[in-house]
Amino acid sequence: MLDQQFRDLMAGVCAPVTIVTTADTDGPHGATVSSLASLSLRPALLSIALDHRSSLLARILDTGRFGVNILNSGQDDVAMTFASRAADRFAVAPWTQTRGLPRLDDVAGWAACELFQTVEAGDHLLLIGAVTDAASTHRPPLVYGHRTFGTHSQFATRNRPPIIDQITACAS
Repeated sequence: MLDQQFRDLMAGVCAPVTIVTTADTDGPHGATVSSLASLSLRPALLSIALDHRSSLLARILDTGRFGVNILNSGQDDVAMTFASRAADRFAVAPWTQTRGLPRLDDVAGWAACELFQTVEAGDHLLLIGAVTDAASTHRPPLVYGHRTFGTHSQFATRNRPPIIDQITACAS
């Protein structure tokens, strides 16, 4: 009973949709992950959580590196492909290799990480990554909430002045 109540509770929490990637001698590997969180600015750390049964987890533990591709609001098809057990997920999503890691094209953001620490967390392993490279765009991010894909309300349509403009206006 509590399992389903917890699932329903967490379904209402919007989460960024990412494709976590790594590469080894067998090629590129990746999976859809919605557990991305920022942990620290100095040093730059982020976290993801992967099920202990994940084949991607084993590969990340072996390589000690992973990439985080934050999908844009139009990439729900990419999220579904990487959530499936498709043999060659990278055949349907254009990508390049950046800093030795698979980086998907047209994403809202990307980070390369060195595995900094792992933390046991129930049926998952929390991976803390030290960010070694990062890039972002002004594309609206893909989010997942109430078991459906979407984006932040009016992200793409609302004109938003840079925050520094707002700070300057308040200081005047």
